[in-house]
Amino acid sequence: MICVAENINIMSKTIGPAIKERNTKPIQELAVKEAERGVDYLDLNIGPTRKGGAETMEWVVKTVQEVVELPCSLDTTNVEAMEAGLKVHKGKALINSVSLQPDRLEKGLPLAKKYEANVIALLWGAEGMPRDENERAMHVVDFFQKADELGVPHSDIWVDPIVSPVSVEINQVKACVTFMSMLKEISPEAKSIVGLSNISNGTPDDLRHWLNKTYMIMLMKHELYSAIVDAFDEELLEIARGGKKNIVELIHKLMDGESVDMGSLGEEEAKYAKTTRVLMGQSLYSHSWLEI
Repeated sequence: MICVAENINIMSKTIGPAIKERNTKPIQELAVKEAERGVDYLDLNIGPTRKGGAETMEWVVKTVQEVVELPCSLDTTNVEAMEAGLKVHKGKALINSVSLQPDRLEKGLPLAKKYEANVIALLWGAEGMPRDENERAMHVVDFFQKADELGVPHSDIWVDPIVSPVSVEINQVKACVTFMSMLKEISPEAKSIVGLSNISNGTPDDLRHWLNKTYMIMLMKHELYSAIVDAFDEELLEIARGGKKNIVELIHKLMDGESVDMGSLGEEEAKYAKTTRVLMGQSLYSHSWLEI
């Protein structure tokens, strides 16, 4: 599975000031450490950066690619900043992201064609968050139709069904998994990507990694192509590279409705099983789900 490292983010207490002050050292040190973890892309998140966004993205892309050879995911809602980054990026960049909001779609998707970039199709429509898997399917068909008009190949489109926090709305968590089971039927060429850490937003820090890893495995059952992840979660990266097969098999059994004797599971397996049940909506979410 393709892993996109999320750690170069303007919201970071160290990276944010470094970007504003044009201090290359912390950014380049982090980029090198991320690359050493074996990730495939580096996400460069500068947020909306309305003032001086183009110059900022150009500087960040150049700064990072001076020290690593990995392609980058250019993460901003500022279209001018996005294009500035694409102009100087070495290799095939990933546009993060283009939604179905008319203004974003009309301005953002042509950049994928112009610069022959991969593009994340964020399934956020004109009316906001999709309500269920069927609305997600409608959105992705609309996105593909627009891409076809512009000549953007489906193989360059990475579909983001929008992961929601489990602590907020379990039906959206389930709808995202169901949609993933439908995507290849809609377009066999299309790839998929999720902002994985969104699933655990709002939960205690010591519990977030259980939700992130378990949800990734659940989505892997439906051929998840890529995830934006914490580059320093070693176990998560191990799973993404094909490790922890016993855990993967356990979670997929639970998803298939097979009976599992919880008393026969080891401590780690039991925690994954309990987390799976929460993410499937079979157990109510609470901060103490691992202790129940």
